[in-house]
Amino acid sequence: MLRRAVAIELEATKELNKLLYSVEAMYLSIVREVVEYAVTNNVTNPTQLHRLFYSKCRREYPSLNSQLVIQAIRQASEIAKSFIERKRRGLVSKPYPEVKAVSIRFVEATWNYEEFASSIAPVRITISLPGGRREVWLRLHKRFWQYWWRVLNGEAELAGTLIVKRRANKWYAVFTFEVKPREAKPQSVVSFDINENTVAVSRIDLPSTVGMVANWNRQYMVPELYTIKTDFGRLARRYGRIRDTITERLKPLYILPNDNYVSITGTREYRKRVKKLRERGRKIGRVRHVANELTKTPGIIVTEDLGDNPQESMISGIGRNGLRHRIKQTPFKSIEEAVEDKALERGSKLFHVSAYRNSRVCPIHFTRLEETDDWHTLQCPSGHIVNRDYASVVNMMWKTTPEAWSKGVWWNLRRETNWGEYEGDSNPFVPYEIVKHIHATLREFKASFEQSPAVLARGSPMNPARGANEGWARTPPTPS
Repeated sequence: MLRRAVAIELEATKELNKLLYSVEAMYLSIVREVVEYAVTNNVTNPTQLHRLFYSKCRREYPSLNSQLVIQAIRQASEIAKSFIERKRRGLVSKPYPEVKAVSIRFVEATWNYEEFASSIAPVRITISLPGGRREVWLRLHKRFWQYWWRVLNGEAELAGTLIVKRRANKWYAVFTFEVKPREAKPQSVVSFDINENTVAVSRIDLPSTVGMVANWNRQYMVPELYTIKTDFGRLARRYGRIRDTITERLKPLYILPNDNYVSITGTREYRKRVKKLRERGRKIGRVRHVANELTKTPGIIVTEDLGDNPQESMISGIGRNGLRHRIKQTPFKSIEEAVEDKALERGSKLFHVSAYRNSRVCPIHFTRLEETDDWHTLQCPSGHIVNRDYASVVNMMWKTTPEAWSKGVWWNLRRETNWGEYEGDSNPFVPYEIVKHIHATLREFKASFEQSPAVLARGSPMNPARGANEGWARTPPTPS
């Protein structure tokens, strides 16, 4: 099941606003007290904390609903567990966490879940507050109705827990939808490769490809190749300059008697100014744009297996600090996770293939590409030019085929293989008889030098004679 959260603003009157503020203050006080005790005494079990604090909190806050007290203790247990784990890994230096804000959790018994879930068009909720239950109207928007339509169709379910939180003096109700992954027939095959400033995409539309092959229109035999501009590298350079400017302006305020400076990045004033930058929000928006583009139709999505931390392996041999910083700021895993999550929701499947030699092999002739003056452009020994980004995404598609030449020859080769060491000899990792058999089987499907790189594979024409009009199914009639 996939989970989606939708925040809806509440129409809070002055009286309701005071009640919510009072509930938030009591809820926050309980969480802070329980967190401090749990971290100090290393007690994170919610059951033990419930035995220790439930009666005490009920006596101190008699107007607060008992279920809210239970949820506050459980939320404190989760915060304490997370803090202790981070402290064990050396990521925090404080004795216990500072809880500045909380999200009030209303379980099914503290709001009208049954009535809300059974309604066709719910526009209000009823929540338990000091003095009894209060009715609150919602300012619904398009995103909520999209998921509510799925609830009515049986494609999603509404979770029983309602979260109420405050942001910029406005109150929001957060509904959680459990969406069932769709099962749809693949309509396309898409492969993508993430780069510093672009995402290279190769797309094959299955219905149109099959229909046009019947008419033998060759332009539909070649995958659609295009790039999505992300500019993550340029974004990192821009915000790097902004942070450097902030540091230079704050240096005179933190000068020491020996003419040295305090670490500016650790000061409160620096964090206050950097907090207002929009770098994270811009990245998230571009990641979501890429995910929506790649999953707009249900299909098969192919990408490289990046591993857990791809940036570390990429910067291992790079000495320039600027390039290392840009690579570290490129959200490789965020894009992959966003695409995988959106693919499950829309009925697509994501597959990972090996990243070995994807951009160094010609996808038409399966030969090693030679370097040119341009880093993005490589030369094939057969005489044509290949863009290494497009070669990478096309080779990913080749690796998914069960009997592809690539799987037989360079599927599991070791990275430390020296290509020149075995030049002219047989491949030491693949038996010669297997290579010979594959070569004989696929020889007819290899494009010739004269006609490359028009199509990946050439066959006999399906239309009539040589002079036929390819826009029609047969030769135009000769005038009498």
